[in-house]
Amino acid sequence: MRIVSLLASATEIVCALGAGEMLVGRSHECDNPDWVRRLPSCSDPAFDVSVPSGEIDKEVRRRLHSGEPLYQVHGDLISELRADLLITQSHCEVCAVTPADVQRSCGPAARQLSLSATSLEEIFQSILRISQELGLEERGDALVRRERQRLDVVREKAARFIRPTVVMLEWTDPIFAMGNWGPELVEIANGELLLGKKGEYSAAIPAEQLRDADPECLIVAPCGFNLERSLRERSVLERYPWWRELQAVRNGNVTFADGNLFFNRSGMTISQTSEIIAEIIHGVPFGGGTEGIQWRRIEAPLTRDLSQMDTSRT
Repeated sequence: MRIVSLLASATEIVCALGAGEMLVGRSHECDNPDWVRRLPSCSDPAFDVSVPSGEIDKEVRRRLHSGEPLYQVHGDLISELRADLLITQSHCEVCAVTPADVQRSCGPAARQLSLSATSLEEIFQSILRISQELGLEERGDALVRRERQRLDVVREKAARFIRPTVVMLEWTDPIFAMGNWGPELVEIANGELLLGKKGEYSAAIPAEQLRDADPECLIVAPCGFNLERSLRERSVLERYPWWRELQAVRNGNVTFADGNLFFNRSGMTISQTSEIIAEIIHGVPFGGGTEGIQWRRIEAPLTRDLSQMDTSRT
C-alpha cells in the first residue's frame, strides 16, 4: 500500500505500527520520526504563518468566513505518488488538512481515511482504525496497550504528590484554554485543571478568566508552535497589566512548551506529554529530564522592596 499522510499524528501512528515503508508522501507538518522529513511534502499553509499569533488568528477567521482554504494541497504531486490511501482529519478545519481540502485539489481519485479525536479514547481508536486499514490489527492492539500502560505509570507516580491548580493555554492572542484530551493528561499527571473541559474543543476565553483563575501552574503550549516559537509568545502575555500579579508568575511556575510535537498532537506523543506535565508540576522526571528540550520554565520577575534597602550610606 502507498500512503500519503496529511496528518502529523497519523504519520507517527503509521511508523509506530512498523509500516513507515508504506509512506510515500506527508504533510508540511509531519516531522516525527525525523526521517519522514525526507518524504515529499504534499501540502503547505495558504498564508504566512510566521506572523504574530494575533495576526494568524485574524487571518484564519477571515478565511473561514470567506470560504478561502487554510492549506494548499498539491494534488498533482499526490497523483504522481500514486497514493492508494490519503489520511486526513475531520476534527478541526484549522489545525490540519481536511477531506474538503483534498477534494478541492485531488478530486475523488484516492481513497481517504479521515480521523477525528477529542479524547484519549478517540486517539486510541484512531490507532486501531489505521492498524485495521493496514491489516495490522495485532500491532494496533499491542500499541494501544503499551500507551495505556505508560499513562498508568504516570498516574501512579504522580499520585504521590500534592495536586496543584493548573491552566494550559493552546493559544495566546486571543487566549484559548486547552480542551480536547489535554484536561485528561493533566488529570493523569495529578493536576487540578481550572480552565478548559475534557472532550470539548479548545475555546477562546476572555483574558480576565485567566486572571481570576490564578493557577499555581501555567503551561503555555500554542498549537503548531515548537518551543522556540512558543517562547516568543511571552511578550504577548506580558502586555496584560495583571500578568505579574498571577501567583504562577510570581513564583516562577510559568512554563512554555512545544505545543506542536506534544500538547496539541493526537498521535504517539500523548503519553510523553503526560510525563512532561508531571515533570513540570511535580518536578518528577520520567527517564531523562525534558526541561530545556521540550519545555522551559520562566523565572519569577525580580522585585525590589525599597523599604528594605540599605540607606545607611550616603
